[in-house]
Amino acid sequence: MTGASDTVDAAEAAHFGAQAAQWWDPQGSSAMLHRINPVRLRYLREQVDAHWGGDARSFTPLAGRRALDVGCGAGLLCEPLARMGATVTGVDAAAESVAVARAHAQAGGLAIDYRVGDAGAVAGERFDLVTSLEVVEHVTDPRAFVAGLAEAVAERGLLVMSTPNRTALTRVALVGAAEASGMVPRGTHDWDKFLRPEELTALIEETGLRVTDVRGLAFSPARGFELSTSTALDYFVTATRG
Repeated sequence: MTGASDTVDAAEAAHFGAQAAQWWDPQGSSAMLHRINPVRLRYLREQVDAHWGGDARSFTPLAGRRALDVGCGAGLLCEPLARMGATVTGVDAAAESVAVARAHAQAGGLAIDYRVGDAGAVAGERFDLVTSLEVVEHVTDPRAFVAGLAEAVAERGLLVMSTPNRTALTRVALVGAAEASGMVPRGTHDWDKFLRPEELTALIEETGLRVTDVRGLAFSPARGFELSTSTALDYFVTATRG
């Protein structure tokens, strides 16, 4: 894959692989992902419908389309994408997580193609939708990682990413409080590796894709996690080819 390299951080892969058995436990080490997953899916559905002119009432807005999730873990996003009608490929650096993903999908009667690695694992293939949520902050080379994602996006396809912002709020709330409280396992995040929206946008646009939306993911004590105009905590970026 042109521009792609091995962006896997072995220590990061081992960290998440050690938690593989708990991926599908909403009270386990991936509790935070379970809490934000409904918001992630809401955002994805919005972007998919807007881009392809879909019917918001349809249960299968991705029917007939190929979707790739890079950094898929045990399939928390892959399985909903499959239920939305997509032919799904999931890639993750931790073999332990991929094993759990395969078993969970099989138990649920879902045919998902899971592979171990980074975007290079799908070299030469193209997908209508490429997602990589809460992953770029864990790789060794963000520029090469984004380039690999972009190359997998088909003509008129979509790329959707999300990641924590590098702000005072994330240093205190995400790296400090969340890890201290056990909501996020210790050692999950390195604040210095977080990208600001303008930094991630620049990396995406370097690949020739066009950024069409940047949206925040915020937390409200009253409403929980929600989409927001504030990107201070976490944010989504959507880009398109053509």
